[in-house]
Formats: sequence, structure tokens, C-alpha cells
Amino acid sequence: MRAWYVVLPFSLMCGFVACGGDDNTTGGPAGSGGSGGSTGGNGGSGGSPDAGGDVSSGGSAGTGGSAGKGGSAGAGTGGATGGSGGATGGAAGTGGAAGKGGTAGTAGTSGTGGAAGGGAGTAGTGGAAGTGGAAGTSGAAGTSGAAGTGGSAGSSGGDAGPSVSVLQYHNNGTRDGVYIDPVMTKAAAATMHVDTTFAMATYTGPVYAQPLYLAGNGTVADLVIVGTTQNHIIAFNATTGAKVWDQTLGMPVPRANLASLKSGCGNVAFLGINGTPVIDDATRTIYLSSEQLSGTTAAHLVYAIDANTGMPRAGWPVDIATKATSGSFTFNSLAEHQRGALALVGGRVIVPYGGHYGDCGDYRGWVVSISTTDPTQVTAFATRAIAGGVWAPGGVATDGTSVYFTTGNTQAMTNSFTPPAMYGDGDTVFKLPPSLAKTDATTEYYAPTNWSMLDQGDDDLGGLGPLLVDVAGATPSKLIVQFGKDQKAYVINRDTMGGQSAPLAAPTVSTNAMVGSGVTYKTATATYALFRGSPSGCPSGTGSMAAVKITPAAPPTAAIAWCGGSASGKAPAVTMTNAAGTDTLVWLVGDDNKLRAYDGDTGTVVFNGGAAGDTMTASSSFITPIVTGGRMFISANGQTYAFRP
Repeated sequence: MRAWYVVLPFSLMCGFVACGGDDNTTGGPAGSGGSGGSTGGNGGSGGSPDAGGDVSSGGSAGTGGSAGKGGSAGAGTGGATGGSGGATGGAAGTGGAAGKGGTAGTAGTSGTGGAAGGGAGTAGTGGAAGTGGAAGTSGAAGTSGAAGTGGSAGSSGGDAGPSVSVLQYHNNGTRDGVYIDPVMTKAAAATMHVDTTFAMATYTGPVYAQPLYLAGNGTVADLVIVGTTQNHIIAFNATTGAKVWDQTLGMPVPRANLASLKSGCGNVAFLGINGTPVIDDATRTIYLSSEQLSGTTAAHLVYAIDANTGMPRAGWPVDIATKATSGSFTFNSLAEHQRGALALVGGRVIVPYGGHYGDCGDYRGWVVSISTTDPTQVTAFATRAIAGGVWAPGGVATDGTSVYFTTGNTQAMTNSFTPPAMYGDGDTVFKLPPSLAKTDATTEYYAPTNWSMLDQGDDDLGGLGPLLVDVAGATPSKLIVQFGKDQKAYVINRDTMGGQSAPLAAPTVSTNAMVGSGVTYKTATATYALFRGSPSGCPSGTGSMAAVKITPAAPPTAAIAWCGGSASGKAPAVTMTNAAGTDTLVWLVGDDNKLRAYDGDTGTVVFNGGAAGDTMTASSSFITPIVTGGRMFISANGQTYAFRP
């Protein structure tokens, strides 16, 4: 599995390694302003918030009566006390339209903010609100946790409710990449732009890991968590981007140190934090893997970090080389590389490993399981044959009970593409318990019957991680979609797996190897699995992505529904405004470092990069956005950006 993330243009990449805070709720519209004239009228009451932070409608935005041009406003009273805020307060929502004359009326009584709500509402930007010059707009700002009454509300009323934590790669254990956010309508997406209020989240060096988002707990603000190849794990204030803490975990491993494995080994300057961490929100603990220089060799250390302080938890880190064994196999730290995303399943942190770019040295596909309550309890899986790395960025998937991962091609001997004489766990999708105990039952793995041919051709099944999806009306309905470097989309029965057998379906969907990360999503009309690569057989459109429609049947079938997307070596993400799939959008950062959005059912461009100021700095392969609270965060090299409508 040669290909992985490269700093070269994507067209020159071969596979990776196993070749081998704001948090505003949506404001209710402001109440009616009073009539114009020399004395401002009373502002109408703002809407009361619902439970959970969504706000009911207030009155319509106050036009405040006819414009009393030139007349100063009276001391019109703002609205009555505002509604109670949601769980997390934010800035005030948008009030009525700005008035044409007069100064703002006197602020009314302050409303009750949310838990993190603001104080009494000031006579905000709508101070000049109400066409009659009175403060008129919704004395009480209709937003949850918004500033209370007084003047008109501030300008953030378009935000969603309190931000929701993003705790793992692609948001869910299924690795579907779906974010439900009521703000991200197609109309809103067309206005996306860089949020310049979040401009301080800078650092040194590339980032390959996805950022994470941890909602505040009353004493600590909402945090954006970023891990870098320079071995920094950093928490930024989610509202301003200001650094809250920055923990350096050790010296990253220089690429030059890999030369002892094989000439030309590796293609990344430094190896530090490369795979996406995972967060336990109950204990506010960040679990991550760090590659560190140890003399002239390397060490792989798994940390548990206190998200409030950035300090390691007691008993951590765990040195994998000293703890992980699988049968007679021991862990070769220099030859192994950690790229796949971590997972939390059954009280254990699960960490995947593969080799370096170029299939260097005697490595195997490893997955390590560590108890979160007793880090001395370590179990592991390793491929029986050489190579077979678990290297795709999506890493380990889970349905909450089992652990799913996919291995790359295996070898008969180090640094070769001669397949082993016997099956040795390569090119396989595994389904194991969190302990990683393996029995070789056909219910716990799937491998194509031509696995040896795949090995010989470097056609990893593990170029992408497994995607878990349920398709109502299909028999079976619990499925895995596995995109391979052999250009096929494998549809697998998640319950029975099948061992070495034919899949439920395996259409050819690409003209070359598929690597990176895919997504799955459901709209009102269909279920899709989407990959980035070079699609073939497109019924409509052209581009770097293809959405494969999974049709309910016995067994289910799969075929490309649309193609689209700019040239890109990044990873897609999906938004929808509700769980029914309304306004489904596929987001992708192009090789030109511009963000774009595409209709999830048709591939039609909805947002095409924005203005010149919305172009990010250079970004690494496989980066992917996250979405929460009406904003999108993307970690480029040197800076994490926030976008918003």
C-alpha cells in the first residue's frame, strides 16, 4: 500500500503506506418596534427559548413604525424580560431592520441569559432600530442565552443552537462524516466565508489530523483541539481562536531517521501526531498517539490528556513497544507508522498502525486496545503476514459494540510485492470485539477470494477505512461499504461478514486506486456512499468525487448516481439541516485550498470557494472539515480556519 499522504501533487501519489464562544442559538425574530416620532414606542417581547437552546419565534422584526426622519427617539422602553436562554448562551440574535432616524431608545429590562448567556442586553446595534427612530426592535432579543432586552439584538442571530462536540474522526463511529446543523441550508452555504473573528488559531508545521471540538463545561470555554506533526496538541478558544493551552509531547521523528529501513522511505518531513485523536466527553479526556524520537529510533506513545489543562493523566502515556504483543509478534516502533483515526469502544481506546510510505522494513498491520481505566491492560491484533498495514485516515470504525478496520496488502518477505503463500490477514475487513480477540470465524472478517492477486498488484483493500451504513428495506440491511485500490466498491454483510467469499455487490466505480476517506449519508430519496478519486461510469457530471447509490433489494445493489467536485486530495464531509436529510451538502477542500459545497443528490455546485480572502493557506492531503454551531472548522498547515454563512 504505497500511497498515503504526500506533499507532492495528488496525481503523483501512490497509495499511503500499507502498500504496502459563540455557540449562539437561532434567534427568534425580534418583536415589533414602537411607532416612530418624538417618543419611541415600546419594544415587543422577544421569543422564549425552547429546551435545548432552540428559540421560539418572537414577533416579526420591528419596523418600528414610519420613519421619523431627523427626530430623536424618545426613551422608548425595550421589551419585557427576555426568554430564558438555552443550555449555552451566545451572542444576541439579529433584531429588526435598522431605522433611518433617531437614536436608540433606552434599553429595557435585561432578559435572562442562558447558562453561559450574556448579561443584560445592551442597546445593541439596533439601537438605531425601528424605522421610527425608537429602539423598537424586540426589546428582548429572541436568542437563547442572548443578551436580554434592550435596543435591538446583535448580529449573530443566524447561528444554530449551542455547539455540539465533535469528538472523533468524521463525527461518528460509523465514519459517515455527517453533521446535522440547522444553519447549513443551501441558501446559507452559498454565502460561506472565513470568520475573521476566529483568526488566532495558528501553529507551526503541517496538520494531517482532523480538528476536534469540545463544548465547554461552565469553567472552560468551548475548545477547538488540533494535533500537529510537530507533536503539539493545542486547545484554542472556539470563539476567538486564542490559545488556551499548548502541550508539546516530545521531539517528532525526522524523515531522515527512516533511511535505515529503506532508501527513500517516507514522504513527510516530521512524524508526530498524525492520526486523529478521540475525546471522551464524560471525563474530558483526549486520547492520542504520538510518534517521538528516541535516540536514533522511534517510540509510539499513547497519551490521555486532560482537555481542561492539557496535562497528561496519571498512568499515561503507554509505550506501545513495551506493552503490545500479538502471539509471537512484537511491535517494531521505527517501521510502524500511526495514521488512522483512533476510536473509543467499550471502555477501551483503539489505535491502528501501518507502515511508512514506500513499504519500509518489517512492519505489520497492528491494532492496539488499551483500557481507559487501567492503561496497563493492553491487548493487540497483528497481521500474520508481513505488511498489511491499517493505514487509511478513517482508521477504526465502530457501531458501538464491535471494532471494524481494514488491512492493506501483505508480503511474503520484507520490501517485496510477492504475496504470501497462505492467507495472512491482508486485504481484509475485520469485525472484532474491543479486546481484539480473534477466532478466525467467518463472521468476523471478509476478504476477497482474489486476495493474493490484490497483494501482488499493490491493490490494497485498505486504501480507505470501512464505512458502516444501514439501508432500510435491504436484505441484509446492516452493511459495510469498502472502497478498494482495485477500483471496486465492496458491499458487505455486516452481521455475517463471510470470510473469503463473494461480496453482496462489488461494482467497478473508479479508473484508478481509491485512497483517503469516504462518507455515507441518507437524503429523503436515497442512501449514498461517496468516495474521492477518478470515478468511472458517471451518469451525470465529472469531477473528483462520485456518490454511489445503494438501492434496497435482496441483496442490495450499488451504482454511481452522480460525479462532481474540484481536483482534490482531501477528504469530504456532509451536512444536512435535519436527520431526514434536508439540504444535504457534500463539502470538499480543493487542491487550490478553496472550500466548496455540492448538492448531495445531484452533485451540483452550491458554493464555489467564495472571495479571494476565503482561500486558505497550503493544506495537507486528506484534511476534512468539521461542523458545529453554525460554523465549519478546517485545519490547514499553520492555521485552523473557521467558516460561517
